[in-house]
Amino acid sequence: MKNRILIIVLLAILAGTSATPLRAGQQSATAKATAVQAQKTESIQDIVAKQAALVSEFEVNGLKVLVKRREGSLTVAAGLFIRGGARNITAENAGIESLMLSSATEASAGFPRERMRSELSRMGTVLGSGVNYDYSTLTLISTRPNFDRSWEIFADAALHPSFTKDDVAIVQSRIVASLRDDTDDPDTYLQRLQEKVAYAGHPYGNRAEGTAESVARLTPDDLQRYHQKLMETSRLLLVIVGDLDPAQMKARVSASFGKVPRGTYKPEPVPQLAFDKSSVEVTSRELPTNYVQGIFVAPPLTSPDIYPMRVAAALLRDRVFEEVRVKRNLSYAPSAFLGSQAANVGGIYVSAVDANQAIGVMLDEIARLQRELIDQDDIKAVVAQYLTTYYMSQETNAAQAAELAQAELIGGGWRNSAEFINRLRALTPADVQRVAQKYMRNIRFVVIGNPKAVDAKVFLRAG
Repeated sequence: MKNRILIIVLLAILAGTSATPLRAGQQSATAKATAVQAQKTESIQDIVAKQAALVSEFEVNGLKVLVKRREGSLTVAAGLFIRGGARNITAENAGIESLMLSSATEASAGFPRERMRSELSRMGTVLGSGVNYDYSTLTLISTRPNFDRSWEIFADAALHPSFTKDDVAIVQSRIVASLRDDTDDPDTYLQRLQEKVAYAGHPYGNRAEGTAESVARLTPDDLQRYHQKLMETSRLLLVIVGDLDPAQMKARVSASFGKVPRGTYKPEPVPQLAFDKSSVEVTSRELPTNYVQGIFVAPPLTSPDIYPMRVAAALLRDRVFEEVRVKRNLSYAPSAFLGSQAANVGGIYVSAVDANQAIGVMLDEIARLQRELIDQDDIKAVVAQYLTTYYMSQETNAAQAAELAQAELIGGGWRNSAEFINRLRALTPADVQRVAQKYMRNIRFVVIGNPKAVDAKVFLRAG
């Protein structure tokens, strides 16, 4: 409820007023409106400040910890994040971090498989894991009354996973089966093909999830050695969100993680992507429709350009939906998107029988963004919609923990997660046009479908 109230307040603030010529009799009303607008600006700054004030930051033997207190929350979410992502692995051991973390949630030294399952089930606690190009995480979600015991299990799984042969085999077989299905689904296969085109020669070329072949050859001993290598506080970030006292949490973290070696890990900047021209690669497959995705280089989360780019991507998404689906009925779900990676990308996607016409229309919409200034009202509408979606997605403690971690690890610092409101409100039509011109070019397309249905000239005019 608090988040929904916050959304309503923000939307009211962001709605603003349009400037119009004034007559003498309107001066008093104008002065009042100016005062109201100033109060609104102050209010949104207060919201930003209050959100930042909820976060406590401290270190335990080199381990950076963020604790966000949400009074009255009945759940707690925690994540132990490992820096590096794709840069930690090679083509030979790709997927090892994913298998290691998934296996850690099965059993630990103090909580063998059956005991861990029984305790987690009794409390309704969930241990999980995730990996991406830039970092990975071991996660905990529990109720506040069961947090103390849940924390014991979480810390033991993080620091003392058992990696027994049987436990690893169960997780390994599940992951391998999932990876072998990648080519069965056209959309998933499209992403795999896109990665090969976009990330050739880049650290992201080694997928954090690995391949069926690379994961299948990993052993429990491999996981044990890899775990020992990663368990250094210089590589880790711990984020906790819930109704917890930061001082008490510091003592708890010290007891659990205080003896973990510091190590000497220093994160290096991720190389940025660079596409020098447009390209199109077609993979032949008999399908009732053609699947198409094209990506372009986008600004990283640390760049000031990420804010106007969010608006530009949202406008492009709405416009291609209107032109491709609503007006022409060429596709059910055309889209435009913007990633959240250290080496970032954006792009367009469509599945269509007439891929040439659909892509032609989408490229026309990109050209229109580059050529024509949008209205300030367009920005207000997109920002309002964006913030509504954003704050609804932040209703859970787990989502807020993930947001803080992403900002801290690849977004220039966790405080930036609260500053984006002011950054979005300050945008101008010229900002949006500039990033469209700068980034929405040299698009690299991949297509799954009928090669005869693809006219390369249509696709390559984006370069």
